[in-house]
Amino acid sequence: MSHEPVTVIGLGPMGRAMAGALLLGGHPVTVWNRTPGRADRLVEAGATLVATPAEAVTASPLTILSLTDYAAMYRILGEHPDFLTGRDLVNLSSDTPDASRQAAAWAADRGARFVTGGIMVPAPAVGGPGAYVYYSGPGEVFAAHEPALRLIGDPRYLGGDPGLAQLFYQAYLNVFLTTLSGLLHSTAMVTAAGTPAADFLPDAMAMLTDVPAMVGSGAEIAAEIAAGKHPGDLSTVLMMGATAGHILRTSDQAGVDRALPAAVKSHYDRAIAAGHGTRGWTALYDVIKA
Repeated sequence: MSHEPVTVIGLGPMGRAMAGALLLGGHPVTVWNRTPGRADRLVEAGATLVATPAEAVTASPLTILSLTDYAAMYRILGEHPDFLTGRDLVNLSSDTPDASRQAAAWAADRGARFVTGGIMVPAPAVGGPGAYVYYSGPGEVFAAHEPALRLIGDPRYLGGDPGLAQLFYQAYLNVFLTTLSGLLHSTAMVTAAGTPAADFLPDAMAMLTDVPAMVGSGAEIAAEIAAGKHPGDLSTVLMMGATAGHILRTSDQAGVDRALPAAVKSHYDRAIAAGHGTRGWTALYDVIKA
């Protein structure tokens, strides 16, 4: 079985992990990075390091970009890169959905086909069990390179809109980052009273895994949102809004940053003002979406 050549541009931890997974999968891999030394171990493993982005792109039918953002792609490839003609680009950098759509149009104007993606695991997990990646863009381009992309993680294709993969990526990271901030905020509340973080965090981390059992499955929550029904059988917006107020006052009394609990309380305040007080917590969706 032949393996198509693949180029990887951008050799931060994620780029190096992807290039390594492709090499292990038997693909000829060409790499380029602004700091060439980052490629040393990949070259030892069989990758080819080239001197310019143009050499990198023209070495393979598929180029994967792993950069800080989409602006970095433009800086690296240049304003009028004629070497893109006939090439396929898969950009796995982080940016906004609109940036992905603009990049797809930019690539098309230069004769290239463009797929966007978002890797949903950290670099050490790339290519391993549980790794998965969202993709969107032209279906025929995704299908042509799916065998190679599968080596990075389970590929989940969302459709032809180039912005969809970044939309899913940023939405999931919003859950992740908000959770991390909540964890640190709560830790600060406790340590402000002189209690060591070690006394608090083990049970707090365990609580994260208990959330689905407390609020229901994703399918159940989605059904409530889709139907516009938010039963308050177990708890109501009024009850949870009162708790949000207590958290905010506790934060103020502890002298820690109040921005996060104030934002949460504002959701409950607005939901109550909109008449959702006796409904369940998913009624906040009607406030947030607006």
